[in-house]
Amino acid sequence: MSRARIQITGIVQGVGFRPFIYQLAIGSRLCGFVANNSSGVEIEVEGDEEKIEDFIGEIKSNPPPLARITSITVDFIPLNSDSSFVIKESIVQEERTALISPDIAICSDCLRELFDPSDRRYGYPFINCTNCGPRYTIIKDIPYDRKFTSMDSFKMCPACQREYEDPSNRRFHAQPNACWECGPRVFLVDGKGNELVGVDPVKETISLLKKGAVIAIKGLGGFHLAVDATNDEAVLALRRRKLREEKPLAIMSADCRKAEEFAVIEPEERGLLESPQHPIVLVRKREGNRISPYVAPRNPCFGLLLPYTPLHHLILQGDFLALVMTSGNLSEEPICIYNKEALERLAGIADYFLLHNRDIYLRTDDSVVRLVERKPLMVRRSRGYVPQPILLPMELKQVLACGAEAKNTICLTKGNRAFLSQHIGELENLESLSFFEESIAHLTRILQIEPELIAYDLHPDYLSTKYALSCQGKRLYGVQHHHAHIASCLAENRVEDSVLGIALDGSGYGLDGKIWGGEVLVADLRRTRRVGHFRYIPLPGGAAAVREPWRMALSYLYAAYGAEYTDLKLSLLSRIPERTRQIIVKMIQQEINSPLTSSCGRLFDAVAALVGLRDYIRFEGQAAMELEATISSEEEGYYPISLEQEGELTIFSPLPMIRRIVEDINKGELPGVISAKFHNSLVQLFADFCLKLREETGMEKVAFSGGVFQNMYLLTHLTSRLEQLGFQVYTHSQIPPNDGGLALGQAVIASYGADK
Repeated sequence: MSRARIQITGIVQGVGFRPFIYQLAIGSRLCGFVANNSSGVEIEVEGDEEKIEDFIGEIKSNPPPLARITSITVDFIPLNSDSSFVIKESIVQEERTALISPDIAICSDCLRELFDPSDRRYGYPFINCTNCGPRYTIIKDIPYDRKFTSMDSFKMCPACQREYEDPSNRRFHAQPNACWECGPRVFLVDGKGNELVGVDPVKETISLLKKGAVIAIKGLGGFHLAVDATNDEAVLALRRRKLREEKPLAIMSADCRKAEEFAVIEPEERGLLESPQHPIVLVRKREGNRISPYVAPRNPCFGLLLPYTPLHHLILQGDFLALVMTSGNLSEEPICIYNKEALERLAGIADYFLLHNRDIYLRTDDSVVRLVERKPLMVRRSRGYVPQPILLPMELKQVLACGAEAKNTICLTKGNRAFLSQHIGELENLESLSFFEESIAHLTRILQIEPELIAYDLHPDYLSTKYALSCQGKRLYGVQHHHAHIASCLAENRVEDSVLGIALDGSGYGLDGKIWGGEVLVADLRRTRRVGHFRYIPLPGGAAAVREPWRMALSYLYAAYGAEYTDLKLSLLSRIPERTRQIIVKMIQQEINSPLTSSCGRLFDAVAALVGLRDYIRFEGQAAMELEATISSEEEGYYPISLEQEGELTIFSPLPMIRRIVEDINKGELPGVISAKFHNSLVQLFADFCLKLREETGMEKVAFSGGVFQNMYLLTHLTSRLEQLGFQVYTHSQIPPNDGGLALGQAVIASYGADK
């Protein structure tokens, strides 16, 4: 006879772990107890030593579906002569290392009950069990017990209480457990907040959507704005009111079978759509589909998601082909989570509001994923994935990394775990800054992390940087933007070696005070050295040049041809008034509001404007996305990009390429051919330069990061070329290559650098 104390850490609370342990112990005829504690789950079992070993083996090999075990420690202790196995109350400890489960889509068992007329929860919009439902968005503290969630105000009825206390029941200790009698309720109000009485709120919502209304629907991590995705007028009204002119809108369909009427869904994409996380997945449009063309104009893909809450499923029983389900906010503001807040901030956008009275503690947008070479590439990591940690190959200090300004996330580290927050968004206003600060406070509390280091971007005007610099009594560590990008890729891939880092994006503050964005670095998790970059080009008008790609096209033309650019026969020059062009050229000549940039993103903008695709953009990356979408896949040609040496730096000059593009335009070459040759030029450039660096350094490991690597053509073709040449290539999968993953790199670099 033996007695073992077993401590299990990971995502083991709120995922059915204790009833799993209870059933396993009873079946093995072991005595003792299981309890949640602030580190995870604590077990003591007493019985035959061989049965205890088998018991531990079963935990390791067959845990509950939603559990994620990160460590199991076993100590043999004196016998206690227990006569049974019990589930004890949670044990609160001073040290907290328990992990919280992300919010999980409704499971098949609950979905079956939702539509079973004989079930007592038939049609109940908040049905859930231990295997599904809200977690992260309703928790305010740990251990994950009901009293520490937004369900604390709902007292369970006797029937729900019996389920909650029965270890053999699927709802044993399911903290959001509720029913029609005792749980939250939904209600429908008009634009002034007056409740529509005497109607079924879900059926009335369906009816209003069919009539073309815009409905704000309170969901799991915030509000969605919904309209019928086949109704042109409704989609246009939503765009106009939300101030979202052309950026694609996400759409939700009842299931993959229905979605295949308007989208081509690969098997791996179906797997992502139907996974417990239920992210938005970028899928190809089907020819001749019935979805409004205003949902995703000039885009080959739809952002598709399936219903992940019971309320979504009930609404989609209205036999819609699809509903637009876009975040409930004005453009660039955080998503709404409170009823009163939504009624105020979404007034004038939504005609009606489908509300409920279960509080959301932390706003969490939908995650976005696309498939690249049959592997997922995270575009936005949020609901369903947060706060699941990134496991690292090293132990880190406790660090708070504040991220960038665009697509902001924060990162907290503890031991070998890095916790990236949910998507916070653009830190450009007071509302976003408040959300940023709320997220820091919430995560530091539930993870019990007291940062000894605060990492930040070097850009002096970022609100995240200003926040870091305002923190009193903390050790601060500034991290260069593109070094952080490469380090985030290395950390995700558990690589500590030096690599050739290719960091391509729209902008990042450089060590020389200029705007970087087309960089090749020799980097590891401690230090970096810049070895190559695109030639600096003026950015006339600063931020205005980002919104108006024609400015970058003109800047490149002036750099390539000088004053003789006016002799070129280009439609771009006829589209831009001569007086406007003269002003821009004078700004460039006199260096007035024309900072220098090496940005690869701005080079994409320039080419998109030159070939006539996009002179003005309505959302970030639009010109580059449309340039990629036009590629003629059978074109294998490329343009020259010259390499110029400046001391130890290699400068990539695209000016020969610009001249050749102008020649092709004048010959009447199709935009798709020019786009293909442009993309192929970048592949050729970086492949050749990596070969040159390998000869000089012997290095054979390459890491990609930065928002430009959301371009599937560039990512797949450059990866393939380098692997053919014998390089080992590291790319992103768990976290985004864009600035949404930057904080991870900041945190790792700060922890390593602090040892200097």
